[in-house]
Amino acid sequence: MALSPTVAQRRVIDAADPVTGRLRGTETQLAALVKRGLAFRHPRPPHDHFLTPAGHRIRDAADAPEEPEKPEAPGPATAPADGGVFAARVGGEEAAPGASGPARLREVRGAWQGLLELRRMTHPDGSTDRPCAWERSHLVRAAALALEAAGHRPAGPGGEDGYRVRATPQPEAVAVHEPDGTALRGCAATLERAGWQVGEHTEPRTRVRYLLASPRKV
Repeated sequence: MALSPTVAQRRVIDAADPVTGRLRGTETQLAALVKRGLAFRHPRPPHDHFLTPAGHRIRDAADAPEEPEKPEAPGPATAPADGGVFAARVGGEEAAPGASGPARLREVRGAWQGLLELRRMTHPDGSTDRPCAWERSHLVRAAALALEAAGHRPAGPGGEDGYRVRATPQPEAVAVHEPDGTALRGCAATLERAGWQVGEHTEPRTRVRYLLASPRKV
């Protein structure tokens, strides 16, 4: 059973990356969180520390409840995070300075590896081939992370080509819009490899093709 953190340790937990749970702190602070069952040290270099499910629960309990994600048409979107905290691009938002190029790709792929580790820790069988509970409660961000980590280009605010991930009225489903048909099929293949069930659909009024994707359960 995880022990409650001290005030100083709580500050480290609250500052963890909201997507991957990656922690920053002194070696003493991180070792103490590991001892309390609130963090683990990744076995591969650079041996970063990440929140365990118990650590995530403590962090989430301190956050105000999120507003339900409302369905919206493809178009300009607000960036999902600020203040320098990592967030996968959902498409249509203003890209922050430095949110492109090799450095950004390394950051996104590091976040994806952290998410795979979270899958391994939270699934009873240790599998990483299907989404975990965090992804089911953050559908848009999870799908966007899978796409960006695979190298797909998010749309910019000016309506240029690229993917846009949006919430839908359907439970546990997101819509992925991409005006280029080949790129849209590429997004479908990426999400399927990431453990999502994907179907291609046609918008009745505009006849535009789009994807509906849901986290696979088994």
